[in-house]
Amino acid sequence: MMLTVIFYAFVVFTGIQVIYYLAFSSFIFNTVKNNKQSSEIPVSVLICAKNEAENLQKIIPNIIQQKYTAFEIVLINDASKDNSLEVMQSFKLNHTNIKIIDVKNTEAFWGNKKYALTLGIKAATHEHLLFINPGSKTISKFWISKMSQHFNVDKTIVLGYNKYKQENSILNLLVRFETLLTAVKCFGYTKLGAPYRALGGNLAYKKSGFFKVKGFINHMNIKSGENDLFIQDAANNTNTTICTSEKSFTVSKAPSTFKEWSSQKTKQVSTANHYKLKHKLLLGLFNISKVLFYISGIILCFLYPLQMVLPIVITYYTIQYLVVGFASKKLKEPQIIYFIPFLEIGVLLFHFSIFISNLISKPNHWK
Repeated sequence: MMLTVIFYAFVVFTGIQVIYYLAFSSFIFNTVKNNKQSSEIPVSVLICAKNEAENLQKIIPNIIQQKYTAFEIVLINDASKDNSLEVMQSFKLNHTNIKIIDVKNTEAFWGNKKYALTLGIKAATHEHLLFINPGSKTISKFWISKMSQHFNVDKTIVLGYNKYKQENSILNLLVRFETLLTAVKCFGYTKLGAPYRALGGNLAYKKSGFFKVKGFINHMNIKSGENDLFIQDAANNTNTTICTSEKSFTVSKAPSTFKEWSSQKTKQVSTANHYKLKHKLLLGLFNISKVLFYISGIILCFLYPLQMVLPIVITYYTIQYLVVGFASKKLKEPQIIYFIPFLEIGVLLFHFSIFISNLISKPNHWK
């Protein structure tokens, strides 16, 4: 009797997962219209840096080389203790489209990246803002062009894709798989009219939209999640779109140790605690049903007729392989499709460790 109950529960969990993956596939098989402007709209590119002198030496030339006429670069020095400001100033000497905002720590906003970003956004000349992290770089000289083409009267927020550089290690494979799956959910929900987060520092939105929701005021005391929590406040089912052109991608160096990855994910999980209830429920159901799918499936494989269990398992993996496979092709993430079952179990175990860690301690400051 108990095994029968577990079997039917297993069927339900599988069905939930299949429905989710089919829903996520909406961004893969439906092309987002490219809202090309008749002329290039002026864009302000914002880079907020704290002790990033080495990375600034790479990212600033990367942005300067963009094939776009009407753009400025707003460099925000967030109370750096290294020579980040000097690096910024050295580039400004030769480029008139660079603006520097030197942010000093204040008692009220000590170590608060959102405060620094707010000052940078206020200082930006143009209505259309484009954000990139100092540790990232564009993979094309048409990043600004591709991202800005998606702005129109209705679409005021554009979500881009930030991928991790491929390296030959199991950790790198796990990180890239987790990032790909996050992108599938992020873009899928956005396509379905329920945007809930942004990916890394590849994000664009209108300055007026930022001030319409009073910027980061609703979560200024939360020292992480400046992109995600802004999306929670400002995005809705009509004003947000995605850009999945390969030329719009940015790339970052992946965490090189499990400790580094754990620190990064701990901040993200902590931020997710402040999502809207509907997003928590949607994401929670997906994660819980996946865990229970594996637990019940493992039990049934040992104690229940395999001829009844295997077809359900095969159905799950077939749908998952199709959706994640097409997503990996669209987002240019090689190798991942060949190791999905192992990567998924590895990421689930990693997320469980993050959950435990996050119960014990919570991050307060960005780097």
